[in-house]
Amino acid sequence: MKTSEIKELSVAEIQERIDAEKENLNRMKLNHTVSPIENSSEIKKSRRDIARMLTILRQKNSNI
Repeated sequence: MKTSEIKELSVAEIQERIDAEKENLNRMKLNHTVSPIENSSEIKKSRRDIARMLTILRQKNSNI
């Protein structure tokens, strides 16, 4: 998810996306542990997306 897309979302929507992405990340990690997933770079991409959303969420909360 791109930064510009995240900035257009409301604080509540960003928080929902973070929760969903964290669940997805945990599921991917568990699946990768049991049997290696085809594209392990998806785990890295998911982690970075979560960090990007958290950063923008903090920026929006500090502006309020």
